[in-house]
Amino acid sequence: MTDRIYNVLFLCTGNSARSILAESILTRDGASRFRAFSAGSQPKGAINPFALKMLRACDYPAEGFRSKSWDEFAKPGAPVMDFVFTVCDNAAAEACPVWPGQPMTAHWGIEDPAAVEGTDVRKEAAFNAAFRYLKNRISVFTALPVGSLDRMTLGSKLIEIGQLQGATRPRPSAA
Repeated sequence: MTDRIYNVLFLCTGNSARSILAESILTRDGASRFRAFSAGSQPKGAINPFALKMLRACDYPAEGFRSKSWDEFAKPGAPVMDFVFTVCDNAAAEACPVWPGQPMTAHWGIEDPAAVEGTDVRKEAAFNAAFRYLKNRISVFTALPVGSLDRMTLGSKLIEIGQLQGATRPRPSAA
């Protein structure tokens, strides 16, 4: 058994909702084996209050998060990522920075709960669904014997996780 801790980066466009939820879930549920981070291609600069409300309601960490650019993780001196997961279709279609260390990547897209309009009850329901889908993916991921799988098998498993219930499809990038 290895004592290695793997670095995982969750990416979304705004880094205000889905990627924050995923970072918090992995921070708590994978604390002994994984270190979670999140970032966005065009960070909003603030965390969506419904994301924080959802995390608190489910007893997950909700403090200390900030909306930040993915460029922070491509700079010299940044933590080297072992895994990079896009949780938003827009981010999956964008040209990502070159990540030091050649991390394994996969798309785990789900609908954007922050895009839901209407009553607070509708918004809370959307955040609840996003939380459940991300928690399910992260539970499957943390159960993988990461250190004992070859890169090809692990890559296939990561893609399968992204196709679990609630999956969206990335939009094609503009040519």
